[in-house]
Amino acid sequence: MQIKSKLPDVGVTIFTVMTKLANDHGAYNLSQGFPDFDVPPDLISLVEKYMHSGHNQYAPMQGVPALRERIAEKIADIYNAEVNPETEITVTSGATEALFAAITATVRPGEEVIVFEPAYDSYVPAILLSGGRPVYVKLKYPDYHIDWDEVSDAVCDKTRLIIINSPHNPTGTVLTDEDISALKHIVQNTNLLIVSDEVYEHIIFDGLPHESMLRHSELASRSFVISSFGKTYHATGWKIGYCAAPASLSTEFQRIHQFLTFASNTPIQLAYADFILKKDVYLELSTFYQQKRDLFLSLIKSSRFNPLPCHGTYFQMLDYSSISDEPDIVFAKRMTTESGVASIPPSVFYHGKDDHRVLRFCFAKKDETMEKAAEILCRI
Repeated sequence: MQIKSKLPDVGVTIFTVMTKLANDHGAYNLSQGFPDFDVPPDLISLVEKYMHSGHNQYAPMQGVPALRERIAEKIADIYNAEVNPETEITVTSGATEALFAAITATVRPGEEVIVFEPAYDSYVPAILLSGGRPVYVKLKYPDYHIDWDEVSDAVCDKTRLIIINSPHNPTGTVLTDEDISALKHIVQNTNLLIVSDEVYEHIIFDGLPHESMLRHSELASRSFVISSFGKTYHATGWKIGYCAAPASLSTEFQRIHQFLTFASNTPIQLAYADFILKKDVYLELSTFYQQKRDLFLSLIKSSRFNPLPCHGTYFQMLDYSSISDEPDIVFAKRMTTESGVASIPPSVFYHGKDDHRVLRFCFAKKDETMEKAAEILCRI
């Protein structure tokens, strides 16, 4: 039996492809964005505690109340924003599910969504499945800044949604005060909504602030703000995220969410509700990853790779144009199979496959992993 595909141009994600290639060839995997170090032991102990104390059945659809309350407290503490845990927070099975629910709840056939490229690969499929049309605005290479005049020109009476991602995957750029001012100007006196992908909110460097939509009431009032515990606590495989949005938006969000996963893992939610009270863990995350970024850059200093600015996330973009003029997908695969270091070719994040001869490397790795991988990179 065969069916007509709803996503005929979508294949296996590049993350799956490169990780499999790395595993098949025993390469150091700096491609897919997950740590090779473990979750904090006391967080694991909390999960075990709740598993052994009988908390193994369905959680409420919106999320465990204790966790929603802790999330609201954290938002108030960090962003000085009041979010009602009863009506404005939904716990999800990872940020990708939250992104899908927000886009699906918002976009109707014929409506347009502004997407900044290079774009995380889950955005556009959700738009297409909702009958929407992605409108692409390219970040300006090599520093990947936003040209807000282009954004303004792209907005029309069909525009329903703008998808923001800061800190940005794959480029590592972050929104500035000027960006926020421009965004406010564009959305004022409109019905435009915002989906703000902020999963790397605690991984931002060089003393820069995270300009969450939640900091700005005129933006928060029209935003689905999405984050991820997996990125914050090195537990990407646990797939727990959340969405903060005004009550009216959360209601529509939950109409979709309840038919995607209904409820997320109960003992892990309860463990996070306790562990989130250890503020130092997430407040020190930027320092932790900035040290890893700086170590990685120092280790490859003698290589022929040229690093581009990285102010957030745990990804570093490296220009390889002085090494090869091969397309990034070809070079990334050859470097994995022949040299033993896997990366991600960013052209896959452009609908037109734009290729600037750069690769994305994940530095959420043990120091020894980066040292061994960098030694190889310096020989290429």
